[in-house]
Amino acid sequence: MVVRYSREKYGLNVHRFMYDWVLSWADSGVGAWALFFLALAESSFFPIPPDVLLIALVLGRKNKFILYASLCSIASIIGGLGGYGIGHLLWYAGSGYSPVAEFFFTYVPGFDEAAFLTVSQWYNQFSFWIVFTAGFTPIPFKVITITAGVASINLPMFMIASVISRSLRFFLVAGLIWKFGAPIRDFIDRRFNQLSILFVVLLVGGFVVIKYVL
Repeated sequence: MVVRYSREKYGLNVHRFMYDWVLSWADSGVGAWALFFLALAESSFFPIPPDVLLIALVLGRKNKFILYASLCSIASIIGGLGGYGIGHLLWYAGSGYSPVAEFFFTYVPGFDEAAFLTVSQWYNQFSFWIVFTAGFTPIPFKVITITAGVASINLPMFMIASVISRSLRFFLVAGLIWKFGAPIRDFIDRRFNQLSILFVVLLVGGFVVIKYVL
């Protein structure tokens, strides 16, 4: 049964309600569709990452982990392209921010003007690696996709980075659940952020070694 908002239970803790609401779709008959649309939305505006539903679905039907990881990856990549379009087409109006930009700054958790300006500066030097790192790690992907559109970074490069990073992330999560089951779930909840960042650091370090040492 899909969770419904209760003032007595959640009060002003809307983020917790949204987390429980997302998780409850795993027990519905349309969990796979819910995963697809959640991953699609998370890449451009929704605050809850699709990993929570992906984990729950794979735990329930481990034989479908490839299907769930594929749905999640494809939807997230499409959503990222939508975020790029928002930034490229709708972000500015005249000499300032558009109502769309103001809406994101005001109402979308994790997306504020400071984060937007910081990422905009990063794009001057590290376009591919910013998209890749955000796609694989806990950095809010929506900030990256929209800012990429505002900065008009190379679209094929953006798509390549999105495809690689999003697929790596979701297949890794689904694969761990498929292999180890419920015991790995708590480990992912507690340590995935640190492990994903470490993975990116090691990967970038490998490219640096290849370029400057070998």
